[in-house]
Amino acid sequence: MNVTAESIKKRLVYGASYNTDPANLAAGKALNFASGASIQRPEVRSISVLPATQRFQDEVGLFGAENHFVKIDLNIIGDVVNVCYEEEDWFCGNINPNLETADENDFLAAVFETPELPTVNTFEDATYTDNDLPDVGANQGYISIELINNKTGNHFNDSWLDARLYSITREEHPFLKMYVQNNSCFYIGFHARNTKRLGYDVSCVIGREYRGLDSIENSQLVMKTQ
Repeated sequence: MNVTAESIKKRLVYGASYNTDPANLAAGKALNFASGASIQRPEVRSISVLPATQRFQDEVGLFGAENHFVKIDLNIIGDVVNVCYEEEDWFCGNINPNLETADENDFLAAVFETPELPTVNTFEDATYTDNDLPDVGANQGYISIELINNKTGNHFNDSWLDARLYSITREEHPFLKMYVQNNSCFYIGFHARNTKRLGYDVSCVIGREYRGLDSIENSQLVMKTQ
């Protein structure tokens, strides 16, 4: 039975009004006014640039809303990456075409150019890009997600609150790290185990790594879309 729907029906019959005080939504059976109180109706954020860190600082508690869920939608495009991801067995090179260097001894300063050159034997012309997602195969790229509990400095408070990751299918993930595809989504849940309001300080680091499926050693960390 949907408790919220039943509560609304009773209030309509008796003509009572709602108490929309965020600290008393659960006690007043008015969670429909709470933001992200259920994983079916979460707070939604969108990420399009890597890497990104989302920081969450708020309060959650039984008489407000004992749970708070955030849905992170990922829509990562290759040309909006602010870091160089190293492919397996390769290291990122750094080239600064605007750097002016002086001649030294008998060596002249190099000049950086990007002409289009024909293929010679089996060697193709190199492509220069500032930062881009590495080519790991179609639908094989996975972004790392790390949940870090910064805590509030009060261990009595922190011991009563949990932060968890959830997959695209809304299933709880057993680890604080996962890998998801760049066109997928995931959920973060904050859960209070005490009747009082509990402060929290949690960071979610998105995109510290970008890896091919075959290069991820622990398959339990991989969240597939299907």
